[in-house]
Amino acid sequence: MTKWFGLIAACLMFALTLGAAEARAADAPSGGTRAIPEYRLGPGDKVRVTTFGEQSLSGEFFVGASGKISVPLVGELQAAGLTARQFQTSFEEALKDGYLKEPKVSVEILNYRPFYILGEVEKPGTYPYTSDLNVLNAVATAGGFTYRANKKRVFIKRQDSDKEEAYDLGPTTQVAPGDTIRIEERLF
Repeated sequence: MTKWFGLIAACLMFALTLGAAEARAADAPSGGTRAIPEYRLGPGDKVRVTTFGEQSLSGEFFVGASGKISVPLVGELQAAGLTARQFQTSFEEALKDGYLKEPKVSVEILNYRPFYILGEVEKPGTYPYTSDLNVLNAVATAGGFTYRANKKRVFIKRQDSDKEEAYDLGPTTQVAPGDTIRIEERLF
């Protein structure tokens, strides 16, 4: 009888442990992948605008703190929140409004706004964004982990969000321009 009681107790402990592990998994960080939506312009971005056949309406422009770009003849155009294609269409529409009959414009993003990294990295700070940046590349850019760093989880606050979210720290976790990355200290 004691033998059976011990076996039943062991099975019960296993079931309880398994249930607790499943509950922790449900509350765990939201996985390793992080989809980055189509890039939208914002303050600090630098774009090259080419208006074909009109050199005076072409050039390199910064998106100002107000989210606008100052363009010769046209004035200020809203850029923040628009994709490069949407800004291109907006630019063409502004030129059609009394300046050119059928303007042909192309927009290219030259410099993205920076990303920020803080916490348990050797050189926390602001760094220029590069295309297809992931968290491990961002940490390497900041000089690598400190000896106290938690190398399993990262917190990322998107520029357009008020709260940071936890992600698995791995090569599939993407970083977007304007993101703030925080590497926390490990407990042991």
